[in-house]
Amino acid sequence: MKEIKLQQRKNSMNNTSNDSVSLKKSFSFRLGTTSYIIPDDVLPNIVFLADKIDDVELVLFQSDEISNIPTHEQVKELRNIADDKGLSYTVHLPLDTWTGSTDEAIRRSSVEKIKRVMDRMAPVAPVAPFAYICHLHGEKRGKKPVNDPAAWTAQHVKSLTEILSIAEPRDICIETLDYPFSMVENIVWDLNLSICLDIGHLIIGGYDVEDHLDKYLARARVLHLHGVNQGKDHTDISHVDPALLNELMERINKDSEPERVCTLEIFSQKHFERSLKVLRPYANPA
Repeated sequence: MKEIKLQQRKNSMNNTSNDSVSLKKSFSFRLGTTSYIIPDDVLPNIVFLADKIDDVELVLFQSDEISNIPTHEQVKELRNIADDKGLSYTVHLPLDTWTGSTDEAIRRSSVEKIKRVMDRMAPVAPVAPFAYICHLHGEKRGKKPVNDPAAWTAQHVKSLTEILSIAEPRDICIETLDYPFSMVENIVWDLNLSICLDIGHLIIGGYDVEDHLDKYLARARVLHLHGVNQGKDHTDISHVDPALLNELMERINKDSEPERVCTLEIFSQKHFERSLKVLRPYANPA
């Protein structure tokens, strides 16, 4: 019954997705977007996106009430689609984790949740997912996320060291959030981790994007790209300053750059299709 339902969804997606712009294999980087573009579950989104882009960010969550962590059977299907369509996955680790908490029970529980997700997702491709996106949350939002930064960073180091027992350091990408990334950059350097350079977060936070590109791009395996409109981020990239978008494409869309993913971190088909149209002029010649 599950297989029939999945096939029905695939047929539905195949019947409605062909009108969208495709930019698969159009850039020197792997173009991606999130697993929440159409209003459906993860697998139908993957089917919808597989012919249009090169990577899908699996946005995962887990709570006492609800979870979208794929089952073992769904992971097998994700792998089959990846093999068939030349797709890769980045995995956004659950947001309800607090690896910097000074409460050891909360910290340990967060680490175990992350490790369970990694263990579940490991077979999703012939090799591990391209990257795991990790938020180093503070106690509050804003530019001063904690009252005791030294204790907070020490707890993150402890947690990440435990996580690295099952993951390669370069596969863990620490994301730029709303606080200055300088607060956690030493964690990245000391543990030899990678970076997820979120352009939209930098814009809405008022940070200098070009300075961050200068300092961190060499370590950034993943970039998140989204626009900011009337104080709201995760909108289509028509809201990104054209000069900044030109600069970004000039830096990352060339063969001399290391392999990386640039994810359109947006959450609707309208924003997705608008963003693809904005990117189309930057596509490399076939």
